[in-house]
Amino acid sequence: MVKAVDGVSFEVATGETVGIVGESGSGKSVTALSLLRLVPEPGRVVDGRVMFGSTDVLKMDHEELREFRGSDVAMIFQDPMSSMNPVLRVGFQIEEAMDAHQRFTHKQAKERIVPMLDTVRIPAAPQRAKDYPHQFSGGMRQRAMIAMGLSNEPSLLIADEPTTALDVTVQASIIELLRDLNRERGMAIILITHNLAVVASLCTRVIVMYAGRIVESGTTHQIFNSPQHPYTWSLLRSLPRVDELQHDRLLNIRGLPPDMTNLPAGCKFNPRCRFRVERCFREEPPLDEVAPGQNARCWVLMRNALKDEVHD
Repeated sequence: MVKAVDGVSFEVATGETVGIVGESGSGKSVTALSLLRLVPEPGRVVDGRVMFGSTDVLKMDHEELREFRGSDVAMIFQDPMSSMNPVLRVGFQIEEAMDAHQRFTHKQAKERIVPMLDTVRIPAAPQRAKDYPHQFSGGMRQRAMIAMGLSNEPSLLIADEPTTALDVTVQASIIELLRDLNRERGMAIILITHNLAVVASLCTRVIVMYAGRIVESGTTHQIFNSPQHPYTWSLLRSLPRVDELQHDRLLNIRGLPPDMTNLPAGCKFNPRCRFRVERCFREEPPLDEVAPGQNARCWVLMRNALKDEVHD
């Protein structure tokens, strides 16, 4: 029995953009799949609540859940090539997403295909709607997936690694597109990524996960300018910065993420933490408030650890 996600709790307000970051295996994608009850077998949600407004998603019947997915909440998956049917035209697949939820009539759905492709800035939309997925570039397929997700005008968009495997210029255009959609439509976004640069560009709030738990959360400004958990601090120190006057040697996070079948006692980050103390091996710290709006799960906060290091 493995708890891929354990005790994760957070809120997303209307029009807010929240980033969930962490290494591979930290529980980011499983958290997102849990929100839509899409955790693949044999995995399952064994406890907790997923509240959408006043409704618990975990208590929805099959028809309510079918309406909820796609209509109220949409998800963009990591690989658009494997998420789209290779033998169906792109325009038909967008139309099919609208037909499935019956928010629009069949005629309205057909008329919305080209405007949706225009919305995500696919050039020559009337012609490209007749193309197959393999005729689109990686960035274009990702835009088509976003168009499909937005076709039913959801209140929340979950984007799971939407810029993975795309080059930097295409990444920038996808980020700009999501930012514009968030601002123009007031749509909330949950962005799942390991790319901190994407988070800094798009998100207002950040959740940092490690070993299936939230280890730190706060505003983007707090997380990037005053990280309090050693894991968050280490992630930021492992990235090159072009705006720093003094270019220090990049910090590597020693070791590997823990085996989820055999987690260490105490703090789950203690085998890799350079600031650990004896208490870290015995007791797992709670997720406590360390500043207004900022929480961290650590016995040795960075403001104290760095102060002690300077004194040493």
